[in-house]
Amino acid sequence: MMHHPPHPGEILRADYFEPLELSVTEAARALGVTRKTLSAILNERAGISPAMAHRLSKALDTTPEFWVNLQMQFDLWRARGTEVDDVERLVPV
Repeated sequence: MMHHPPHPGEILRADYFEPLELSVTEAARALGVTRKTLSAILNERAGISPAMAHRLSKALDTTPEFWVNLQMQFDLWRARGTEVDDVERLVPV
């Protein structure tokens, strides 16, 4: 089982916003999104969409794949914590 991966908002906050001393307002303006949208990501209440991954990659000199992969790892880890009892196997055992 994989370890608990961080939410992409945690990475964004710790590795970019804090070192660059960015405010949510100035970063939202630079990214072309609302303060509310960016705040939800930073506070781990929303995920990174492909469109946001593209914006972040241009603003922070990363790749969209970096942000999408962070989100995917977090989502898969969270999904593994839920039981799925109503699924039938479709392949021979």
